Amino acid sequence: MEAKLKKELGTSMLKSAGQASGGCISEGQSFDTDTGKVFVKINHKSQAKLMFDGEMASLDAILKTQTIRVPKPVKVFELDTGGCVFVMEHLDMRGLNKYSKRLGEQLADLHLHNKKQLEKVRKEQQTVGKGAGQPEGAYVDKFGFPTTTCCGYLPQENEWQDDWVTFFTQQRLQLQLNLLEESHGDREARELWARLQLKLPQFFKEAELVPALLHGDLWGGNVAESGEGPITFDPASFYGHSEFELGLTGMFGGFNSSFYSAYHDKIPKAPGFAKRNQLYQLFHYLNHWNHFGGGYRGSSISVMKDLLK
Repeated sequence: MEAKLKKELGTSMLKSAGQASGGCISEGQSFDTDTGKVFVKINHKSQAKLMFDGEMASLDAILKTQTIRVPKPVKVFELDTGGCVFVMEHLDMRGLNKYSKRLGEQLADLHLHNKKQLEKVRKEQQTVGKGAGQPEGAYVDKFGFPTTTCCGYLPQENEWQDDWVTFFTQQRLQLQLNLLEESHGDREARELWARLQLKLPQFFKEAELVPALLHGDLWGGNVAESGEGPITFDPASFYGHSEFELGLTGMFGGFNSSFYSAYHDKIPKAPGFAKRNQLYQLFHYLNHWNHFGGGYRGSSISVMKDLLK
């Protein structure tokens, strides 16, 4: 692998700078090169390139908002022996502690970025003589993403939709339940879902549904900090409802009250937030059930029952 890495990076020096975690799914290692230190993720699954291409597109999209720090992606390439490699900027990171509040502020800024772009475009269009030269792609008015991204190693359906409830129902929850049906054929889950999907639109009656760029897989293991501020990594981005992001943050710890206070100072909770939060957690319980097996069945069934009360 190292010879291929030298060739792909065009570097004469490639010196191992220590093992590091690549997350739950991939291996990770840092290297010194001619142009500085890089972090390399290696994955040997058949869908590794799809996964890394989605992660690279996610990092690029977040970087362009200039709201929250993520590693700069460098290159994705396949190994001759099978598997795939993702090279990115190496960042010296430690556990999130000092910068929890700032992470909350910056995450809200990320979620508000597209809405602000839309407001800016509308303002320019209302100004005489302006608006005609508006660059394409300055804002996104649909839900989805131009590239397939993976939450864990499962590909997400990111085809664009005008309606968030349709997108979330069909391309997030239904997809997970289809996978469960194939692997487990769980009758109780199937019957609960048949009832729950009819009820979904009523959870969103009082929510403002503006496409927001999301990290998409924000849990305690995907956040850190450096001396300068907070860092997030391993995204599975798409444009969705901002509240979706907070479903996962509340499931496994790692985010304190200062994070949530700072976030909600910028994006206050809308009526019905608690129920929608449960709904978004349902997606992650189902996704974990599909990844890690029946240990997550109880939580998935319990949340569906709660939402049907």
